[in-house]
Amino acid sequence: MDLIMNIVAIVGAGPGDPELLTVKASRFIKEADVILHDNLVSDAILAINTTGEKIYVGRKFGDTTDQIERQQKINELLCAHYQKGKKVVRLKSGDPYVYGRAAEEARYLTEKNIPFEVIPGISAALAAANIFNIPITERKKSNAMLICTAHTADYSFEQLTGIAHMLKAGNTISIYMGLKSLHRIIPKLLEVCKDDTIPVNAASNVSRSNQEIITGTLGSIQEQIKNSTLQMPVVLLIGAHPIQ
Repeated sequence: MDLIMNIVAIVGAGPGDPELLTVKASRFIKEADVILHDNLVSDAILAINTTGEKIYVGRKFGDTTDQIERQQKINELLCAHYQKGKKVVRLKSGDPYVYGRAAEEARYLTEKNIPFEVIPGISAALAAANIFNIPITERKKSNAMLICTAHTADYSFEQLTGIAHMLKAGNTISIYMGLKSLHRIIPKLLEVCKDDTIPVNAASNVSRSNQEIITGTLGSIQEQIKNSTLQMPVVLLIGAHPIQ
């Protein structure tokens, strides 16, 4: 599909470095008349488009705005600009379908009979694994990698036990949005795995000029992060050592 055909493009912006965009994503961003973008989309990526209108619709940590109401406003903006004949891009950090809430927008557009296309992006966990040389799957070591958050949609932590058992079985775990929940995550992983030497990597601002990684173990990582200046967004990769 092409934006000239007047569709809504839900585009994954990747972790932040413009060079990690797909060719298609870069083209859609450049050609857009209107870009509705999230908080974590980098300025460098927004700068690819020099003529279109840019509308911030993001959410920062601690934002108490009603999420259903906020999402409805985004949906309505997508519809309104499409109906004006605009080339509309909904720009999301990472990959649209990995904690990007693309499903809600895709369903809304489907209900309104508005044509759309979803353009993949590199999610933070996959970018971190490659940039910091962390083999999240490896022959005879790990045959699976679980992408998860620390809490469920209703902000309970019941799924942590299941996550811990996946780790104990030898799989790699990637946890998004877990920095503020380390005091819940680490004790549960230790309780189930009973091994404080399991490697933990906390990667911050992946692919950007201020990217940083702290590498430790289940036994040490909380203290290491406490004594650091690590900034959100952070993705945790647990169960694999960086190749050094």
